Amino acid sequence: MLKLEHIQKTFNPGTLNEKHALDAIDLEVHDGDFITIVGSNGAGKSTLFNAIGGNFLCDEGRIILDDQNITFTPEYKRSKYIGRLFQDPMKGTAPHMTIQENLALAYLRAGKARTFSRITKKDKEKFQDIVAQLGIGLENRMDAPVGTLSGGQRQSLTLLMATIVPPKLLLLDEHTAALDPSAADNIMSLTNRIVKENGITCLMVTHNMKMALETGNRMLMMHQGKIIYDVCGKEKARLSVEDLMHRFHDSLNDDRIVLTED
Repeated sequence: MLKLEHIQKTFNPGTLNEKHALDAIDLEVHDGDFITIVGSNGAGKSTLFNAIGGNFLCDEGRIILDDQNITFTPEYKRSKYIGRLFQDPMKGTAPHMTIQENLALAYLRAGKARTFSRITKKDKEKFQDIVAQLGIGLENRMDAPVGTLSGGQRQSLTLLMATIVPPKLLLLDEHTAALDPSAADNIMSLTNRIVKENGITCLMVTHNMKMALETGNRMLMMHQGKIIYDVCGKEKARLSVEDLMHRFHDSLNDDRIVLTED
């Protein structure tokens, strides 16, 4: 359902700050895959997401999503069928707007209505029902500004906004990293439930090796703009964190690596 063909991206070409961020990336993602992605700082993980999301045009290659060539499709159009969460809980929501208004914006972005006047009473009831599934009482605060919410509450809302109309593809860029352990566990549990219930194809970047091994059906490891390992199924299930670190010791001989076991 997602195919990357020879994707390349170099920042600041021809200067002292030249950086080969993506180096001839080839990747096929199947419908329903939940792929975790790990790698050192600067390995190209977030840059890969930016390429898929349309934050910039790649220097070379093609991006095919659901049999459609989106290589030159602008970011705002891709947002109708690609959902994304970031590490910072402050991204992805409008702090001065209410919970209900933020959900309405997400609903509009997905193309379910053209103007706010078309957000019906039934839609608002749907928003409240969806928020109630979080089990944290926000359904009783639908008129509260999002800026008054905690980081965990805000990230929960952002996840709902990204999936209120299930996207073709969901990109999770270390979306639990900035949260305390309890909030991170809650967000991860909610993520797994939403992805499974809606059959969403998902890519998730994480520095947590244990989470990467326990989550989803497939795992990639990136280094210096390349995918250096791709494992799935029973082979992935048999791996331990120690196995993984040992396997990549030679490839990841880099003092910038930041990977955690838990």
